[in-house]
Amino acid sequence: MKDPIQPPFRLSARNGEEISLRPSRLAEFIGQERVTSNLNVFIQASLKRGDPLDHVLFYGPPGLGKTTLAHIIAQEMKSNIRFLSGPSLSRAGDLASILTSISPLDVVFIDEIHRLPPACEEILYGAMEDFSLDIVVGKGPGARSIRISLPPFTLVGATTRVSLLSSPLRSRFGIVEKLDFYREEELAAIVTRTAQVMDINLLPEGAREIACRSRGTPRVANRLLKRVRDFAQYFKKEVIDLVVVKEAFQCLEIDALGLTPLDRKFLQVLVEVYRGGPVGIQTLAVVLGEEAASLEEMYEPFLVKAGFLARTPRGRVATPRGRKYVLEMVRSEG
Repeated sequence: MKDPIQPPFRLSARNGEEISLRPSRLAEFIGQERVTSNLNVFIQASLKRGDPLDHVLFYGPPGLGKTTLAHIIAQEMKSNIRFLSGPSLSRAGDLASILTSISPLDVVFIDEIHRLPPACEEILYGAMEDFSLDIVVGKGPGARSIRISLPPFTLVGATTRVSLLSSPLRSRFGIVEKLDFYREEELAAIVTRTAQVMDINLLPEGAREIACRSRGTPRVANRLLKRVRDFAQYFKKEVIDLVVVKEAFQCLEIDALGLTPLDRKFLQVLVEVYRGGPVGIQTLAVVLGEEAASLEEMYEPFLVKAGFLARTPRGRVATPRGRKYVLEMVRSEG
C-alpha cells in the first residue's frame, strides 16, 4: 500500500459500548427472502394463537445467519432465548437441568445440534413432542421412571451437517429451512449496513468490492470489512473507496473471486499432485495440514458453489474451471 497520508481515519466506539451487528427483527434481515417470509407467517400465526412457535431447524454452510435468525425468532415472539452448543452438552443431566429451568414460550437454541451426544438427543424426543422429560431414578429392579412436565417452548437447532442428524430427531422439527449463499447485491447491502453501524465511511464501490470477495457469506463480508477498516485506519485513510479495498485485499492475498491462499493451495494440490482427482478428503487434509472436517465445512462448500470442485463417490475432483484457474495461477506466478 502507499505511504500514509492525512487526515487521520477515526472510528467511533460509541462511548466504548460493544456494537451488535446482528439485526433484531425480520424486517431488518437482508437476504434469504423465502426463509424470512415463511418465518413471518409462522410467527404471526403462533402469536395470534398464543402458542409457541413450532420447533425450527436451520441448516446450511456456516456464517449464513442461523444464529441471527434464532435471536430474531425470540425477539419476534417476545420471548427469552437460551443459547447452547451441541458439543458442550456432554451429559443428559445438563440438558435436562436447562430444560426444567425455562419459562413458557422460551426459545432454546442449540448450535451444532448434529454433535449432540445420543443421551442428550434422546432427552429431546419427549421434550420436543410432549413437553415432558422421562427421568429414570435408581438402578436395577428398583429403578422407576418419573415424568416431569415442561412449559411449552420452541427449540431452534442449527447445523452445517444436516445429514448427521438422526432421523428421529430431524422428524420432530416442524419447520425445516435451508439457508443458501447470498447474492452479491445482498452482501453489499449487509456490508453497507454494518459500516453505518460501526461509523465507517465506506463508499458504494468499496462495499461492492468487499461483497464480491465474501464467498456468498455475511460473516465473511463483515469480517473482511473489519480487516479493510484496519488497513484504512493504519494508513490514515478517512474514506474507504475502491482503491483502499483493493490494496487491503492484495495484502490479505484474497483474489477477485474471494479465494484465499488455502483455497488456492487446495486446488493446486488437487490438480498438480493428484492430477485433478478423484482423491479422498482425508488424504487432502493430511497434505494441506488441516482437519478434514474444516475442509468440508469451511472451504469445500464455496469451491463447489463456485464451480471449481466436485464431490463424487470416489473423492474430490477438480472441474474444468478449477483446472483452468490453477493453470492461470501458475502462469501468473511464473
